[in-house]
Amino acid sequence: MTRTKETIKDLPRVERPREKLIRYGPGRLSNAELLAIILRSGTKGQNVVELAGRIFKRFGSEKLPTLTFEDLKSYPGLGPAKSCEIVACFELGKRLLKDKRAQIYLTPKDIWEELKDVRDHKKEHFIIFYLDSRNQEIKREVISIGSLNTSVVHPREVFEPAVRNYAAHIIVAHNHPSGEPDPSKDDLELTERLLEAGKILGIEVLDHIIVSHNGFLSFKEKGLIP
Repeated sequence: MTRTKETIKDLPRVERPREKLIRYGPGRLSNAELLAIILRSGTKGQNVVELAGRIFKRFGSEKLPTLTFEDLKSYPGLGPAKSCEIVACFELGKRLLKDKRAQIYLTPKDIWEELKDVRDHKKEHFIIFYLDSRNQEIKREVISIGSLNTSVVHPREVFEPAVRNYAAHIIVAHNHPSGEPDPSKDDLELTERLLEAGKILGIEVLDHIIVSHNGFLSFKEKGLIP
């Protein structure tokens, strides 16, 4: 008689959700695989990924985060312990994300508004917004602080986080302490290098925006980015 797979360790290594998360990051896992990591083990007759898939099929991805302990505990294969784990996981997520909102950037003014904390800095801050395919922010990162030139800001530092976070697009931004947003020769040369690197990697540079307390300049709007 074939032995029933009951735990993640019983699955082939390439199919184990935990190993996939470590190697590729959580973005590459399905909802069922992420839930399987939380549940850790399946039941007699089904492995943990199958159990997680059945839970999503039964309750749906929209309803599942709203279920109570009482809703879950009687579902076959869950019981008190696994039900507690699911409820606790979603409650923690709700609390941590309570004051967060998805940022979707559509205009240079959106970026100018977002960078109000660096407009008046005495040093130039070079910032990258990493976006998904819907222009929703995945993360942002300060790449360099100080005078910008093509030797200080290298495409490697700009695109490494983009690849790591599966970004589809990036928006480049930096401040001009002088208050004048007109691009310098170094700004133009650096933008050209980033455009070339983005084409090679398949990550589009949507815009380069210079901000200051007097306003902003968009390379896209000025025709400096095709």
